[in-house]
Amino acid sequence: MSTQLTTPTDRNSAEALARSKGEPDWLVTLRGEAAELAGEIAWPKPEKVRIERWNLTAVGNYETPVAVASVDELPENVRELVSEGTENLLIQRNSGVVWSQLSAELSNKGVIFTDLETACKEHGDLVQQYLFQAIKKDEDKLTALNAAIWNGGVFVYVPKNVEVELPLQAILYNDNAEATFAPHIVIVADTNSRVTYVDCVVTDKTAIAGPFVQPSIVEVFVKPGALVRFGSVHSMSDAGVDMTIRRAIIENDGRIEWIIGDLNDGNTLSDTKSVLLGKGSTSDAKVISVGKNSQQMSLTTQAVHFGKSSDSNMVTRAVMKDSASAIINGITKIEHGATKANGVQTEKVLMLSPKARGDANPILLIDEDDVTAGHAASVGQVNPEQVYYLRSRGITKQDAERLIIHGFLAPVVSEIPVVAVREQLQRLLERKLEG
Repeated sequence: MSTQLTTPTDRNSAEALARSKGEPDWLVTLRGEAAELAGEIAWPKPEKVRIERWNLTAVGNYETPVAVASVDELPENVRELVSEGTENLLIQRNSGVVWSQLSAELSNKGVIFTDLETACKEHGDLVQQYLFQAIKKDEDKLTALNAAIWNGGVFVYVPKNVEVELPLQAILYNDNAEATFAPHIVIVADTNSRVTYVDCVVTDKTAIAGPFVQPSIVEVFVKPGALVRFGSVHSMSDAGVDMTIRRAIIENDGRIEWIIGDLNDGNTLSDTKSVLLGKGSTSDAKVISVGKNSQQMSLTTQAVHFGKSSDSNMVTRAVMKDSASAIINGITKIEHGATKANGVQTEKVLMLSPKARGDANPILLIDEDDVTAGHAASVGQVNPEQVYYLRSRGITKQDAERLIIHGFLAPVVSEIPVVAVREQLQRLLERKLEG
């Protein structure tokens, strides 16, 4: 069964769909307001990328999810991404969640790990405190569109002083281009808690031929002394447009670790920001991307310092093949009053083809004197002597490129502390390189 969402800007359709799903009144109102906003405000304007030229209207229709009785019923390319032995797993297919599991141990400790739609109904007072607080629904057309049509999604809450040792894993996949696929993820780590969240956003590329758009938002709230490790790997088909905005709010002595793998085959807008509000707050971001064919990518990593003695580190490595292009932006902003803050960033782009394009743009915006900040950026072609050497040893050109790519990305991949993320990243990286 599917419910038609006539346009992303139609308030009546957005509210009717919300009511048909039994959503609470406050969420129905939010969706209606957002739908109106989506028809009034503009798309985000990333540096040097004209996303308005992309097909941004193929948001599809809401498809009522059908739960599976076992993970074994899922497609093979989805099953292989499930971490062995995991007790904490959530799976979204197209417009809704079809599998959700949380260990009794974590449930007894007060941990919440469920889809966001369920959380809005069962934990509405808690969700309202955070939904669209890190990212406002009226920032631009993308945020308004997500507010109007988001579905499924993930909600994580970890109580004070609780440590979640094993990763919480979500797999979000689509296999129907006509189904709305717009997850929204909210993670709240209360004071002195610890949690690792891992997800994969993938397309069943054998099942999708038509165009689709995935407008996705991630909001992370790191309370004083808490630690959140957030790992996400995206591997969507060339028929799709992936637009994902991530933002974390970090309070005193809190820490966020981002591990992002943008391995889509289609056009990609990816923006990951840490807002370091508290004293001693820290952020570490590692981003890896591979582009091929004629895809366009806008990859932005940001850190905004408000807290004293806050610290941020950002590392991005991108490989461009064929005629792919990527704009890599690193933005470190240190606000007035953020004394003793430290911000460091590095962007490196490797191009494997004369037609490939990669721009690395390190940006430092400093409004305080008593700070340290630095950046490094490089863009270059692969050394033809490396390819020649490998081919002279009987290695094909394709395998030679694969080895060079792995060597270029290895310094970042090897530093990923979460085994599940590292394995998924390597698996999906191989899948992309093999075509």
